[in-house]
Amino acid sequence: MSSQADYILDFRGSISSISLLKITRIFNEMKALEIMEILGLDPDTLQDLFKVLADSSYEVIHSDTNTVEEKEAYHRLRIRKCL
Repeated sequence: MSSQADYILDFRGSISSISLLKITRIFNEMKALEIMEILGLDPDTLQDLFKVLADSSYEVIHSDTNTVEEKEAYHRLRIRKCL
């Protein structure tokens, strides 16, 4: 992951519906080409996020699942807002 994120949102341990609302609000306020890194998305919220954002409005830069101390997995996603 070479590009530095303009926004880092950590939702590990948060309620999914609140996370999705906050992500979409901040994404709408972002300028073109800014990068958002999101930590802690559960699979359902991740799927919902891609349903809410228009396909042409973002580019996925990085997406993976990390394991913390072998007991808790969380998803890391980096998206860049398109022009």
